[in-house]
Amino acid sequence: MFEKKSTLQTPQRPAKAQRRGIARRQAILDAAEALLGEQGYEAATLKGIGERAGIPVASVYHYFSHRHQVGAELLQRHADALDARLAAALAGEPPRTLPDVVDTVIDLLLDYFRSHPGCVSLWFKRHLAPESAQVREFDEAQAERVWRLLVAHDLIPADLPLLVVRLAFDVGNQLFSAAFRRSPEGDDVTIREARRIVIAYVEAHVSERSAGRN
Repeated sequence: MFEKKSTLQTPQRPAKAQRRGIARRQAILDAAEALLGEQGYEAATLKGIGERAGIPVASVYHYFSHRHQVGAELLQRHADALDARLAAALAGEPPRTLPDVVDTVIDLLLDYFRSHPGCVSLWFKRHLAPESAQVREFDEAQAERVWRLLVAHDLIPADLPLLVVRLAFDVGNQLFSAAFRRSPEGDDVTIREARRIVIAYVEAHVSERSAGRN
């Protein structure tokens, strides 16, 4: 009887410890997100994150040895959320024009960044190499998604290089960065210029291709 009871109880211990570890890791990430949104990147040290989460800094180091690891995990969380939202938005009603697609993408990104100030603190930190690589990977994946959509609906010629749309994303990202430097909410004038510049750039390439065929 005692052996049976011991056998049944033993597996419960690591499961409970695992749940506790997952909850603690989540608390660290949530604290980091809050600090980034309220005080910016410089405040989100491992010590500051631990204090905000109510977790000893030694325990924080058990899960993350450097704050870049915290930033990378938070960025991945945001990138996954944005990817899902863009996929849903672009899979809806077929777009009628190139500006329609640009507006859909910009509106969605703007709404997300305005709702997640902690994400803004990480997304536009270009001097942070690991984080910049994640943003670049995200932009390249979304550029290809948009390029395929535009080609599928005959809004751009099929031979328009993917590089054109990738560069449009790069330009848009830089202008978004400028908009959020000017205002925590993203300066509306700069965002309006981002729309204009991105649309004009891609349309110029489309016009050149069309002229070359005539």
